Amino acid sequence: MKYAFIRAHQTEFGIRAMCRVLRVHFSGFYAWLKEPLSRRALEDMRQTDLIRQAWSESGKVYGYRKLADDLRDQGERVSENRVARLASLAGILAQVGYKRRPGRYGGKPAVVASNTLDRQFEVEAPDKVCLSAIAGNRLSVTGDRHHLHQDSRGLAVSGGRH
Repeated sequence: MKYAFIRAHQTEFGIRAMCRVLRVHFSGFYAWLKEPLSRRALEDMRQTDLIRQAWSESGKVYGYRKLADDLRDQGERVSENRVARLASLAGILAQVGYKRRPGRYGGKPAVVASNTLDRQFEVEAPDKVCLSAIAGNRLSVTGDRHHLHQDSRGLAVSGGRH
């Protein structure tokens, strides 16, 4: 990035002055002008394309370990750490938890109580509608009778035997 900046502004400022301000050596800039990308950068680009191809062939599921195995099967000399670095830079991620494990989601269906109030909480007289204690979103049945009535804050539950 620094070398590209120096090349873009070499008509406005001196090359050595910009190198000194950006803390790079001018010989590095001239070497970069001859060959902007190093052999390692070119090899990284080539292997990133291979990683992206192997990842898409896997259904975009494989992580860096399996991608490294695939590249080795193709005859590439590559380590898992390098594949992890290149995959991370390319935004390639493993899909985690894509299988449904048997036995995890079984069981009896939840029992839903019938809606006898039909969401009408206005009652005509006491002891016509009764329920137990309401805790959060669950109704816990304890056998105590409570009265549902309306006060200044809205619906309220009162009463019960102690």
